[in-house]
Amino acid sequence: MQDKVEERSLVNVLNRLRKDGYTYDFKVSGEGTLCTMEDKHTFGPDQVRIVDFYRFEGESDPDDMSILYAVETNNGLRGTISNSYGPYADEKVDNFLKQVEDLGKNLDKKDK
Repeated sequence: MQDKVEERSLVNVLNRLRKDGYTYDFKVSGEGTLCTMEDKHTFGPDQVRIVDFYRFEGESDPDDMSILYAVETNNGLRGTISNSYGPYADEKVDNFLKQVEDLGKNLDKKDK
């Protein structure tokens, strides 16, 4: 992945990620799994890795904040999932990505 450059627009970051091969749009299902928008593939937290993330703050409203994650699944699907943060965050997305982060930290500890 390219070095992070200051990106001000969610659209600009999405376009760059798409060029880098992050072509799937993911969501978190009602069952708490990550899935493609078409529901063709589903993944548990142990099958997903967060590659990078980008935070955005609204220019006119500080409550208008979001975060975009670039993720990769264990079978090689690469894509993005976004969420608001703060009071407007989707709790399902937060919970899923927290599990992915925690699993990644535990794997890092095993490597040492």
